Amino acid sequence: MAFLDNVPKVTRNLIIINVLMFIGTLLAEETMIKTFALFYPTSPFFHWWQYITHMFMHGGWWHIFFNMYSLFIFGSVLERIIGEKKFLIFYFVCGLGAVALHTGVQYLQAQSYMAEIAKGSKEAMEAYQVLKMTPTVGASGAIYGLLIGYAMLFPNAQLTLIFPPITLSAKWWIIIFAAIELVTGVTGVASGIAHFAHLGGMLFGFLLIRYWRRKGTLFPNSY
Repeated sequence: MAFLDNVPKVTRNLIIINVLMFIGTLLAEETMIKTFALFYPTSPFFHWWQYITHMFMHGGWWHIFFNMYSLFIFGSVLERIIGEKKFLIFYFVCGLGAVALHTGVQYLQAQSYMAEIAKGSKEAMEAYQVLKMTPTVGASGAIYGLLIGYAMLFPNAQLTLIFPPITLSAKWWIIIFAAIELVTGVTGVASGIAHFAHLGGMLFGFLLIRYWRRKGTLFPNSY
């Protein structure tokens, strides 16, 4: 991985851990998923450490490629700007914030299913079982936090998507991404994606950057 030599230390190590976990998943998928993916707390596969480890798991080549590409591009910039320590804190706050909102939404869904189950609904029972047994994987929540962090520091930076190749300023892209995640999350039109985890990562990233700015401690040596 010589190409990573010029990548800041924390970003580089995060990428390496993600890649190693992905290789492990390719070699022993069932064991890796049951052990390290995140399951709802009432699932028989749930373990407390999954709140952390699921952030290093991915569900396929494209999933890990886009997340690691984004981590490489935006993580490198943010780490150089705010420093290693703050960047590491920022990354995990975004990731944990993402899972907090995701789990909160799951809890509300579970409560709704339980109410229907009490009325004898077989459909609700099936839906609740699916909720318990469906794993959540990916660094996307933390990555969305990096995106909003970058947009807050460089709002007018011009960014071009890989596909479609459209160029807009960072502040507009983050607004568009947030709107898409909110609409798809509420409507459920794109199932199988943890939309509220993405929103949670963005929310906590936004709040942490604002907190550091207000305290005047955002940049290194500004404690």
